[in-house]
Amino acid sequence: MRCDLGRGARLHIDRPLPFIVIHRLVRTAAAARAVASANASHLLFRTQSEARAIIAEVADVMIERFGTFLVIEVAELPVDSLAEDASRLPPFEIELAASEENSAQAALAATASAIQGVDVKFRLPQITKATIAQKKPGAPLVSRLTGYPVLHIAFAPIYRAPDGKTIYPDLSERVVANMVDSILQGIAAFVRRSGIMNPATHRALGRKVFIDTVTRADYAIDEVARSFDFLLSVTPINAGPAFEQFAESGYKRFPRFLYRPLTVDVDRQKRALYSIDLDRFEDPVLSRLYEERRLEIDLQLSMIAARETARFRELGRALYGSVEPSLLDAAKGILAKSRIRRSDSPPGQVSSTTIKKHAEAMIAAYGDDNAGFDARIELREDLPSGMMVTGCRLLIAKGMAVPRHRVEALLSHEIGVHLLTYFNGSAQGLRLFRSGLAGYEGLQEGLAVLAEYLVGGMTATRLRLIAARVIACAMMLEGASFKTTFDTMVRDHGFSEHTAFTLTLRVYRGGGFVKDAIYLRGLFEILAHLEDGGSLDPFWSGKIAASHFPVIQELESRGLLKPARILPLFLTRKGAAERLDKARSGLSPIDMINA
Repeated sequence: MRCDLGRGARLHIDRPLPFIVIHRLVRTAAAARAVASANASHLLFRTQSEARAIIAEVADVMIERFGTFLVIEVAELPVDSLAEDASRLPPFEIELAASEENSAQAALAATASAIQGVDVKFRLPQITKATIAQKKPGAPLVSRLTGYPVLHIAFAPIYRAPDGKTIYPDLSERVVANMVDSILQGIAAFVRRSGIMNPATHRALGRKVFIDTVTRADYAIDEVARSFDFLLSVTPINAGPAFEQFAESGYKRFPRFLYRPLTVDVDRQKRALYSIDLDRFEDPVLSRLYEERRLEIDLQLSMIAARETARFRELGRALYGSVEPSLLDAAKGILAKSRIRRSDSPPGQVSSTTIKKHAEAMIAAYGDDNAGFDARIELREDLPSGMMVTGCRLLIAKGMAVPRHRVEALLSHEIGVHLLTYFNGSAQGLRLFRSGLAGYEGLQEGLAVLAEYLVGGMTATRLRLIAARVIACAMMLEGASFKTTFDTMVRDHGFSEHTAFTLTLRVYRGGGFVKDAIYLRGLFEILAHLEDGGSLDPFWSGKIAASHFPVIQELESRGLLKPARILPLFLTRKGAAERLDKARSGLSPIDMINA
């Protein structure tokens, strides 16, 4: 139920619930309005008489269903009084009051405890508690409600500057998110004390329905993201001829790379991106996810506009991060411990045509039980040797040739992770989960490398390549030339000229592309997650980042994120369960080689 009551007033109930959060609309109380609006059952009102009538109607129905009903009033104090004349950051005031029922007092205690346990950036809350009878002047509506438990919450407007007009946006978002979570903890305590339900987590009492504003913004952001192909835009189309030119120069002259003409108007798409309204989501968690994704798309657009300039490298550093010393040391350690002997590289290369046939068989296997898994395969002449996934397409370089024993591992990487999470994300109801949450690529590549290990396809050659990419990225960021990095790969690390060229090309394309460091970083993240007892199940639901794991758990508990419809076939391969158990008991990348 979503009823527009006029002049901003609204009743929203996304399912039967034994509570309602109410707020009287006041122009200067934007944060309190946002807190109330974020709840699955809320009422924004202007007049007390109208509010009392609506609450009575809702309460009658919910009491008949649950046996009790909690009304929570959220308001803001007129001023941040504790900050007046303060030379340092003082505490900020929060008033809590509840009716005398045990269930209401449990809600008050849990809300207070939750508020005190969060960081509201520098200032600590100072909470005063009272009964509703004592707070009649400050709780004008709930003090007049009888027949059901009530809770009143009022907090100081610390998100406003002393002039009362300027708002600190980041602080406002933090206050809203913390207050929403604290109220949900209070509601959870109320329903448990009342004996009407026992939610696994307080977040299960949150919103379970996307409003139209979210779906419209999701579609609009996805349209901008799909207006360009980021990886293809920064991938040279002349890798073969460039290598020949480089070889003819005695591996001395920087090769000239050619790129596809851009088909996207960067300025136009940026205007479209920032015209999307993310302020009316009524859900702080979703708002943050889309704000992060918008910034990431902005950086990608800036990067393709800055192709072949020094700015490209620095924008890439902003997008993917630098190579941290610990990661660089780990990469060097892998190369030092995994010297290749010729016997480690058995013959038996297969061509791109054969790889395509195996890919078609794997996609068909996924499609047997999931008609929506309709990935397409393209053989391309304009790619460096290798494969990549873009959207629902698997692109295979025509000149690609790999050892036969590596085919299943590579296809498990591309199809079993990248394509699978695309199609599972497509089933979530929001396109964000198929195009990817901000920063998802590191975790994705870590999962994909893990998939290679789980099918027994991790070789010393492959692991060395992943480690060498980290070293090449670090050298590029430090200003080393293409030739210097190439020479290091050949002379110091034993790579062939062709392999070293392809590796160096990937890192220096576009003007310096630091993305290749994320494979090893993502692998370490996944291994650490497994060793800590974490599950892989949430990661199959869509393209998510490691930093979003708590958010994903919350969305799952609220029913906004569905379990993965399609599970990776490589998990059922012979030996996969045993290898996964080894990873859970603690595993280093070196231990993954042909395990």
